[in-house]
Amino acid sequence: MRLRLIAVGSRMPRWVEEGWHEYARRLPPELALELLEIPLHTRSKNADVARLIRQEGEAMLGKVQPGERIVTLEVAGKSWSTEQLAAELERWRLDARTVNLMVGGPEGLAPEVCARSEQRWSLSPLTLPHPLVRILIGEQLYRAWTLLSGHPYHK
Repeated sequence: MRLRLIAVGSRMPRWVEEGWHEYARRLPPELALELLEIPLHTRSKNADVARLIRQEGEAMLGKVQPGERIVTLEVAGKSWSTEQLAAELERWRLDARTVNLMVGGPEGLAPEVCARSEQRWSLSPLTLPHPLVRILIGEQLYRAWTLLSGHPYHK
């Protein structure tokens, strides 16, 4: 099974890159975690933000192959405990499809991306900085995998 984080934004600070790679490399090859970045269009004072969000959404969906699972990260999504995430991860593994975790830009996800989502996941009711979300997703997926594997990381 492949896990892909498709996120709007690029050129992250070094600490974000290091944090992301730390957790992605800890996962086993059969649970590879990949990052696909969608460039964030510049938001000028007079920018047509709705059009930019739509373009970002099209680029995100362009990375998804037919039949792959889409899970959107949304504040209004379902909150999962670590144990619940581990159970979802196991279901995804048994389903054997690529799982695309979608993280939007500053204004959120395009409605077209949300409409294609099979699941909506909320990391927190708080608004989190998008760079930090990448690290949180990586760490939580690693934690869920260790729980499923009986590894002592999750205590």
